[in-house]
Amino acid sequence: MVKTVINLFYRLLDYVLIFLIGGMALMVFVNVVMRYTMNSGIPVTEELSRFFFVWLTFIGAVVAHRHNLHMGMETFVAMMGRKGRMLMMGLSDLLIIGCSFVLFWGSWKQLPINMSMLAPVSGIPMGWVYGTGLFTATCIILITLERFIRLLTGRVTEAEIAAFAGEFHSVEELAERGL
Repeated sequence: MVKTVINLFYRLLDYVLIFLIGGMALMVFVNVVMRYTMNSGIPVTEELSRFFFVWLTFIGAVVAHRHNLHMGMETFVAMMGRKGRMLMMGLSDLLIIGCSFVLFWGSWKQLPINMSMLAPVSGIPMGWVYGTGLFTATCIILITLERFIRLLTGRVTEAEIAAFAGEFHSVEELAERGL
């Protein structure tokens, strides 16, 4: 049941990403055509496309983190045995949680200031733009905490350890190979 809800959440994020990139592309395309053909544009779309890009980037970071697609020190980790890889995975998780907490705390402290500032064209409170740090940090902390708890309790799979060491691009790739 819980896995179903989590998978639905990530499917929703995928649809949000599709909406954001589609909306951004459409707004930029319409403005380019209008500037070229009519020497004018729609000012609010320029601002909204920038906001869409910010959200696209931060939501994409959450999705990429879930699939272990961020950069890592794979060459170093690949030289280690299973225990060394697990130690590095644990240290990596702790660093990720720490950095994400800094992002969360900084976004939280800035939120009142940003909510009082309005975007010049659309009038949207800037907290809705920069508040994406709260969403991203919270999601990454939760994903990493779940992984870290599984690591501490010995429930991390060999596929995850191999993916962490760079032997495969993702756990999904390993499952496709039947390993």
